[in-house]
Amino acid sequence: MLDRVDSNHVETAGRTTRPAGLLEAMRERTKTLHVTAERTGVVAELLRGRGTVRAYALLLRNLLPVYEALEAELVRHQASPVVGLTVRPELHRCPAIKADLAALDASDLPLLPEAIAYVRAIQEAGSGSGHPLLAHAYTRYLGDLSGGQIIKKILARSLELQPEALSFYEFPAITDIPRFKTEYREALEQAGSAMTEHDSVVEEAATAFQLNITLSQALQSAAGLGR
Repeated sequence: MLDRVDSNHVETAGRTTRPAGLLEAMRERTKTLHVTAERTGVVAELLRGRGTVRAYALLLRNLLPVYEALEAELVRHQASPVVGLTVRPELHRCPAIKADLAALDASDLPLLPEAIAYVRAIQEAGSGSGHPLLAHAYTRYLGDLSGGQIIKKILARSLELQPEALSFYEFPAITDIPRFKTEYREALEQAGSAMTEHDSVVEEAATAFQLNITLSQALQSAAGLGR
């Protein structure tokens, strides 16, 4: 009987057995944080159809440097036998975010301190072996391919946004998103099997979720929502 998943070890019948897969360990560690992320901040407002065009633009403005940092660090480690398994250019979001901001004519929007802190955390994750970057790729990209698709439909309906303002949630180079997600999860598992720093990567996933939550709450306030 499975009692619990603690970090990345499976405990059964009171004894520790083999480490769980990286994906399972990250999923278990961030389960509660995932729920919190969907229920708080600007993300919750958008999901409830209570967002504004400015709130969406503000979200994109603050996510752009986050993705710039993540994608630069991933590419820098693309020769790594671990991180390189998850470097997929078709996931890169920077050009799409820039296109959306141009379509929204979003200028003079503030870059919040919480976004700067998020960028610094990603840059720190990219130092050394860069293995903690796996946690940030897991958090952001799988979220974009899953919940992001729901947000896209809500934004199109609630804010009457045209497709050219929703490029962030479009992946033209990926023809089959469900299949791609399966392949990407498999790549994360392979990366986990090729490294030893499971605990630090799993904890980095929790950090990534918390950074997202903190930024989302700050964006909610900056956009004047939820008052």
